[in-house]
Amino acid sequence: MLPGRHDEAGSALGKEEVADAARVGREAADDADPACSRAVMRERVLRREQILDVPIEDAFEFFSRAENLEAITPPLLRFRIATPTPIEMRVGALIRYRLRLRGVPVSWLTRIEEWDPPNGFVDRQLRGPYGLWHHTHCFEPLDGDRTSMVDLVRYGQRLGPLGTLVEHLLVRRDIDRIFDFRRDTIPDLIARPVPAR
Repeated sequence: MLPGRHDEAGSALGKEEVADAARVGREAADDADPACSRAVMRERVLRREQILDVPIEDAFEFFSRAENLEAITPPLLRFRIATPTPIEMRVGALIRYRLRLRGVPVSWLTRIEEWDPPNGFVDRQLRGPYGLWHHTHCFEPLDGDRTSMVDLVRYGQRLGPLGTLVEHLLVRRDIDRIFDFRRDTIPDLIARPVPAR
C-alpha cells in the first residue's frame, strides 16, 4: 500500500474500457474464490532496486509516462501501447498493450490501482498473460539529488502444477531478462530531459 490520498476523479472511460473492467472484475472475483477455481495459483515475488542519478520528481515523472514503457522493454517483445496517448495517469486509468511473448501475440490490460506522486504507484493486470501481475513502483529520495527506485512484482501463473513448471522453465527467466534490460537502459534514458506534456 502506498502512503497518501488518491484522487479517484478523472476523465470518463470509454464504453469498451468500462465493459472490460466490469468483465475482468467479475472474473477476478471468481478467481479469488478457491471454490470457483480448479487450480490454485502459486504467487511469486520479484524485487529489484536501482539507484537513479536524478531527483525523485524526475524519476517519478519518467515512470509515470506510460509511453516510456516501450523504450525500457526489450525490442524482442515488440511491446506497443494500444491506448491512445498521452494517457492521463490516475487511480482507475486503464492501459492496453500489445506485445509478443516467445513469438505469440498477447493483449494486456492494466489498471492503475494506486497513485501517489512522487512516492509511487501500483498497476495491476486485469487481462493478460499472467494469472496475477501486481506491480508496485516505489521511489525514495536520497542525498545528492538521487533516487532509490524499487520494483516489487507479485505474479503467478494459471494451470496449477503445469503453470509452476512453466514458471520455473520460462517465466521467471523471461521476467528477469526484462528487468535486466530495464536496469541497463533506464540510466541513459532518464538522464535525458523529459519533454513537457
